[in-house]
Amino acid sequence: MTDFNIIVIAQNGRLGYETALFVASLRANSPDFTGQVFIATPRAGPLWDDDPRLSDQVICDYLTKQGAHVLPFDTRVFGQSYPHGNKIECLTALPAGQPFVFFDSDTLILSPLSQVPFDFDRPGASLRVTHTWPQPTPDGPNLHDIWASLYRRFDLDFPSSWDLQFPRDHWRRYAYFNAGYFYHRCPREFGQRYLDMAASIWRDPPAELSGQPMNPWLDQITLPLVLHSFGGGRSSLPRGFLDGAVSYHYRYLPLLYARAPNFVVAALDRVTQDPDLRAVLEHYRPFARFLYDGVGMDTRSLYNPDLGPAPEHKIRPILKQHGLWER
Repeated sequence: MTDFNIIVIAQNGRLGYETALFVASLRANSPDFTGQVFIATPRAGPLWDDDPRLSDQVICDYLTKQGAHVLPFDTRVFGQSYPHGNKIECLTALPAGQPFVFFDSDTLILSPLSQVPFDFDRPGASLRVTHTWPQPTPDGPNLHDIWASLYRRFDLDFPSSWDLQFPRDHWRRYAYFNAGYFYHRCPREFGQRYLDMAASIWRDPPAELSGQPMNPWLDQITLPLVLHSFGGGRSSLPRGFLDGAVSYHYRYLPLLYARAPNFVVAALDRVTQDPDLRAVLEHYRPFARFLYDGVGMDTRSLYNPDLGPAPEHKIRPILKQHGLWER
């Protein structure tokens, strides 16, 4: 099925170039995709210190040529205080009642999206996640009590969200997702609930969250609650499609070259040889270095991804030591 819309966030700077690469990979590797592609960009307003809009005409022209629609939207809750909130606030600007998939801009599409067995009535999100939140303290509430306070806040059935393969004190027992992608049957319905829940936690967190950081984790704190409220969760999409054979959330190009499978690097190389895309990406120094000046393959030569991906905390110091940590 490809009869759904895609939404990606773009602003001036890095996100605009990542979005151009995302759209290029979509058109090259999922040519049967028939839905609309919306590039959501926040309008300037009182919640922003500077104008955050995607205004680079070279990028906008490229996106339009690729059939994407630049979609301005207003930020009424977060803005500069929490830019990750853009992925929440943009959703209510999309067409109502049309299924959607949100992707972070730093994602590559590797093969046809028609392979993915989406069930838009049971929303899901990325399970490529580590234990970033919460981080209980010895004298504070434990994992169970922190998550229980959030499910209680929104009258959700907490026990039905547990993965009973894991004990009470293991983070994987509790539903937690990466917000690199998520989907549902209606962006406005999903987006309004996501915004209401996120704003409630942001402005008036439960007492059990005292001392727990909200920034940058709020979107991922709230996402399990939203999915659960719509009857979705971990089992909504079989593993191996998104964040697997069909898409790859690279986050940093240096990380991609250091640990991505060979087929991902090959797909990136094919897509970025397009002269129209190259004319866009060469304007951004990290992309020019890694994609076109040979720095990416120099990075890859430091590792052997065939032996399995090294943890990010071990990769970062080596990349920084060699002057290869750029985004």
